[in-house]
Amino acid sequence: MLLTVIAAGLVAIDFVIRVLSLVLIPKNRRPQTALAWLLAIYLIPYVGIALFLLLGNSRLPKKRRQKQAEINTLISETTEGFDRVGSEAPWPNWLEPVVELNRTLGAMPMVGGNSSTLFHENAASLAAMIEDIGRARRSIHVEFYILALDGTTQPFFDALSAAVQRGVTVRVLLDHLGSSRYPGFRAATRALTRMGATWHLMLPFQPLRGRIQRPDLRNHRKLLIVDGEVGFTGSQNVIDPGYESRKNARRGLQWKDSMVRFEGPVVAGLDALFITDWYAETDELLARAAAPPRETGTGNLDCQVVPSGPGFPGENNLRMFNSLVYAAQKKVILVSPYFVPDGSMLYAITTAAQSGLDVQLFVSEIGDQFFVYHAQRSYYEALLRAGVRIFLYASPTILHAKHFTIDDEVSVIGSSNMDMRSFSLDFEVSVMVWGGAFLQDLRAIEDDYRSRSRELTLEAWLRRPRLSRALDNVARLTAAVQ
Repeated sequence: MLLTVIAAGLVAIDFVIRVLSLVLIPKNRRPQTALAWLLAIYLIPYVGIALFLLLGNSRLPKKRRQKQAEINTLISETTEGFDRVGSEAPWPNWLEPVVELNRTLGAMPMVGGNSSTLFHENAASLAAMIEDIGRARRSIHVEFYILALDGTTQPFFDALSAAVQRGVTVRVLLDHLGSSRYPGFRAATRALTRMGATWHLMLPFQPLRGRIQRPDLRNHRKLLIVDGEVGFTGSQNVIDPGYESRKNARRGLQWKDSMVRFEGPVVAGLDALFITDWYAETDELLARAAAPPRETGTGNLDCQVVPSGPGFPGENNLRMFNSLVYAAQKKVILVSPYFVPDGSMLYAITTAAQSGLDVQLFVSEIGDQFFVYHAQRSYYEALLRAGVRIFLYASPTILHAKHFTIDDEVSVIGSSNMDMRSFSLDFEVSVMVWGGAFLQDLRAIEDDYRSRSRELTLEAWLRRPRLSRALDNVARLTAAVQ
């Protein structure tokens, strides 16, 4: 009798969960995300609802959202009047609304007078960062999703230590779960403590210390700011290109990234992001976000920092990406290691291709994350049928760069992948650049990628094994919650 009552109770609970999930889960979620959660709850109801309660709400705690709003207001007030710069030829008509969109959503202005150096080899960008750290006089701000001490990165930590000894203030932020997966994490934190740097974990998940929050919200940004005058950002983490993994070593995997070194007023925007994240993790507001000087720098690039992540009510990076793709008149070239677009981005890209534009996508031939890799592949057929050219960068390299170019006008580079995780769950940084020299440098890098890639054809893709098709389709169902 007791077992019958328990069974009836479980059936009733299961029924209530299913009915309530139909009402509550779709609220304020894109249909694809809601469907993924509903499938999980219907197929594995008790596990599914537990996962949803743990991971289903991407909103940050109220205190953290208030800090973000406070910093946004501060940035807007102190940068009023610096939105329009136009240091080269006049902007195209479509660019000003995109700049205003970015300003409205992310608070940062477009600023002129910037110069840049692009790096598409990991060793070269790491050496450049070390060199600038070695010249620091006042402050060094370091913020990386993954920061690990290993044989490759030892000189980076040595340079930080030498800076501390010179009296330079060194502040470091590293993502907790992003970094702690790697053997060099403990060595890195011990080295930072030993050298006297001030460091903090970003979005720490430490239940035993009472620090509990949604574990899949991560800070994915990569930033280095030296003396407030030089700023680096892009896709590269501070870790060996093989990511300290025996499995990667067996497969011969090496990550290939892109980084950019900026000088000029845009560096104040990158530093404002560091200040925001420092404030969020420490309650210490380092300084007011300084306005770009009225006497702009000597470069010829107009740049706008575009922050995005759960701290913002809108998906800033996705809105910018879509706006630029729809604005394109001739060519769209996309580079992303993890390409899992939502419906709006898929429509923007396929619409551009079907309108006769030259649309190219660069991705890796192989993947390092099983479900993301197969979810990504599930979009290839629709892209190819629309006329998108897909280039697969040759294995065993993981093409980890994240940038794209529009016509011969605008470039975007940063930490953001073109996937739903980067749109909704990760804190990211992107920089939109107006300036022909920067775009031509990226074009040269794209040409190098093309020479090392094979182009995928629709005919070849349709011949792939049935098992691969099945894996791709199943993985696509989970894309919104990966």
